[in-house]
Amino acid sequence: MSILIDSAVVLKSYNNNIVSVTINEEERILFAKGIGFGKKFGDKIEKGTEVEKIFILEDEDNLRNFKQVIENVDENFLILCETMISYIENELKEDLDERIHVALVDHLNFAVQRLSNNEEIENPFLMEIKALYEKEYTLAEKVAETLQYEKGVNIPVGEIGFIALHIHSARNCGKLSNTLKSTHLINSIVEYVEKQIEVQIDKTSLDYARFVTHLRFAIKRILSDISIKNDFIKEIKSKYKLSYKIASGVSKILIEQLQKNVTVDEIAYLAMHIERLRIATIDK
Repeated sequence: MSILIDSAVVLKSYNNNIVSVTINEEERILFAKGIGFGKKFGDKIEKGTEVEKIFILEDEDNLRNFKQVIENVDENFLILCETMISYIENELKEDLDERIHVALVDHLNFAVQRLSNNEEIENPFLMEIKALYEKEYTLAEKVAETLQYEKGVNIPVGEIGFIALHIHSARNCGKLSNTLKSTHLINSIVEYVEKQIEVQIDKTSLDYARFVTHLRFAIKRILSDISIKNDFIKEIKSKYKLSYKIASGVSKILIEQLQKNVTVDEIAYLAMHIERLRIATIDK
């Protein structure tokens, strides 16, 4: 629980419990029961008001993406996810990179939907995750227990591994040197993809955020020599010819910059994400 030191001016009320405000000319997102009830643009929230959480997202893209998450994810589920993120930070005794408020919430939301429909995705590098990221996996198990209790959906071990990867990524993105190197490489790849599809990608979209998240994980796997298996390589090559060609070009950039081999399995997964991004961009 926090207390507002200064008054806030409402920019937008998303629902009864979440509002976007300005405090000293800086945008913040406030969580508190009933704080958004009846609020409209320009309304004042007095200093001394108790709030459950104050979001400070420094990166404008992250802030925009988080606002999209707020509008697309059930309010109670969003609050549940943020409670779990706070738990993870408390257990680790460190602040996680702010992207976790977009990447993990978005992932968990889709995971619950998939699993509710009995659509389970196999995690081919589960054993490596358990071995390399033991602390993150333990925390991911706690997240899975909470989701199972609150949402009544079984979370398989493969999905726990994916959650652990999100936690690990959020821990390591805070290291400046790694972040700068990774960001520069990802920007180069995005520019290459844009040039190949001859369309400017909407950097504020969730599709773009998902693509970048996949690239971050792919870079970590490649650097750690973690293999990923894709049983649909032949189908992807045949169905997504252009995207696979672009993914092959991306792999050459990764090989040159990372000085590591990129498997055809990894290229196929890149092709799937590029195809999704390409179609989403064309449809707009």
